[in-house]
Amino acid sequence: MIEYELLKIIWWVLVGVLLIGFALTDGFDMGSMAIMPFVGKNDEERRAAINTIAPHWDGNQVWFITAGGALFAAWPMVYATAFSGMYWALLLVLFALFLRPVGFDYRSKLENKKWRNSWDWGLCIGGAVPALVFGVAFGNMFLGVPFQLDETVRSTYTGSFFALLNPFALVCGIVSLSMLSAHGGAWLMLRTDGDLRARSAKATQIMGIVFLICFLVAGIWLYFGGIQGYTLVQPFDTNGVANPLAKQVITDANQGWMNNYSTYPITMIAPICAILGGFIVIAAAGKAKAGLSFLGTSLAIIGTILTAGFALFPFLMPSSIDAVSSLTMWDAVSSKNTLTVMTVAACIFVPLILCYTTWCYYKMWGVITKKHIQENSHSLY
Repeated sequence: MIEYELLKIIWWVLVGVLLIGFALTDGFDMGSMAIMPFVGKNDEERRAAINTIAPHWDGNQVWFITAGGALFAAWPMVYATAFSGMYWALLLVLFALFLRPVGFDYRSKLENKKWRNSWDWGLCIGGAVPALVFGVAFGNMFLGVPFQLDETVRSTYTGSFFALLNPFALVCGIVSLSMLSAHGGAWLMLRTDGDLRARSAKATQIMGIVFLICFLVAGIWLYFGGIQGYTLVQPFDTNGVANPLAKQVITDANQGWMNNYSTYPITMIAPICAILGGFIVIAAAGKAKAGLSFLGTSLAIIGTILTAGFALFPFLMPSSIDAVSSLTMWDAVSSKNTLTVMTVAACIFVPLILCYTTWCYYKMWGVITKKHIQENSHSLY
């Protein structure tokens, strides 16, 4: 039987893997649509961009659904507090995502320039808004979320939607948006040709520069900007039952969120990976090297998510008004039996899903050309 403490660590890792999987797959869907109106100068180029993700976008979005389901099953208190407190932000993401399926299906139904252009901007919004909001949400985790737990462990959220849009969180939002836009641009470089590919390379390079600058600004701001970090006071029973109020938390100006990097130097590989990925994107996109650009954006995504995860560890949702109410991976978790059943299921189904997804990409790979769009005008998006 696996120890409860180990199960908690396993699910912290697995949820992180799901978030990375979502960013790597649905990330280029969102990113490519976010830049599509800018790199596609005519109807055929925009249709080519759309059809590079046509076979995959709905399957890729399942990573997001799975990550949400895993969050609910593994850390129900985090799920409840985040989804109720950030209700309007998540509703904004949901309505933006609505534009994707209807946009793909209806966009080319009418041969009307105004109709198609309107749906193109709808698809752009459907890609850009979620990417921005996800980054803003992560930024607010470092600042702390205004909620408090009462003696019955019920959460009360005291913030507002506009309070989430603070300067630091917006910088993190730009990090996310530029990172996924670069990823989408690299994807278009892989799957298109001609002028569309050349413009995608330029957009990828620009987004790579924006990402690198904002990532460094966010890191410097976090280190020198007086943002309080949270530290869990030891000893703490990591193998105990879930009780978020049975702990002590202290806040440290400047150094708090950097403590893990000094305690566990190996974690420095995450920000190094993100920065290296940014430089690779800028250099490779400048020479229109699609494969290397995609590798660079993938490294940047993995490094960025791991950077945030390692800095916050073991906190999942810090509270800005009551540090003790902060939710961690040790005390906001489901029961041992629940995690055990989930672990068995994950060991069976995650490899199957990865194999099936890989097979789908292998069978449906190819460059979407102008000729292909013309010859299949009535069957493609």
